[in-house]
Amino acid sequence: MSNAIEPRRVMKASVWMVGLSLVLFWIPFLGPLVAGFVGGRKAGAVVPGVVAVFLPSVIFAVLAFVLGGVLAGLPVIGWVFGLGGAVVSSLQIGPLLLGAVLGGATA
Repeated sequence: MSNAIEPRRVMKASVWMVGLSLVLFWIPFLGPLVAGFVGGRKAGAVVPGVVAVFLPSVIFAVLAFVLGGVLAGLPVIGWVFGLGGAVVSSLQIGPLLLGAVLGGATA
């Protein structure tokens, strides 16, 4: 399989990664690693797997920041909480990325 990025495969891989991350969130390192591996396999190659990792992470970080500011009574405090949520979610990127690279390489 080539490293060409097919948007449909990347979106499917992203959905798999998000779904498995939600199911396996309670396993500290192995949960995101497994989610990344499966998503990398679904993406079909390393480069689309890496794109599939960062797409949901960026979307979640932006949503946490914006919704934190909109839904809080004081926007600045809401943005701080939104940034905190974005930082906590970014802690999963390392094992998720490693799993996606391994999964994409074995696809």
